[in-house]
Amino acid sequence: MAIDVRDDRRYIESHEWVQTVNGTVRIGISDFAQDELGDIVFIELPDVGDEIAEGQPFGVIESIKAVSDLYAPIEGEVVDRNETLFETPELINESPYDDGWMLEVEPADAGDIDDLMDADEYESQLA
Repeated sequence: MAIDVRDDRRYIESHEWVQTVNGTVRIGISDFAQDELGDIVFIELPDVGDEIAEGQPFGVIESIKAVSDLYAPIEGEVVDRNETLFETPELINESPYDDGWMLEVEPADAGDIDDLMDADEYESQLA
């Protein structure tokens, strides 16, 4: 199966992605990351109103294979989180770029997104 890398997102080395949506930034993990993790069974995310710091863990994802930290691609305040994932974490496996998004963040500096890898750079890292 080919790994899906979306052109409308930016990526970091630990396989999280960001997408600007109506002025906020949506965060999730890439198709490669969910594929490597295997069946996801649990997720822990920060609360709305919490601050996340670029490069620092913001949550935990657990699969049948491993428990991994989730890393913040940018700094900002959590304005929404995907509550559905607490009941159905497998959405991350089924739809990592759409239904499986994790957080929406009000960025401290929207310009930080430009510093992240684009799809071509991310694909080169995976190669």
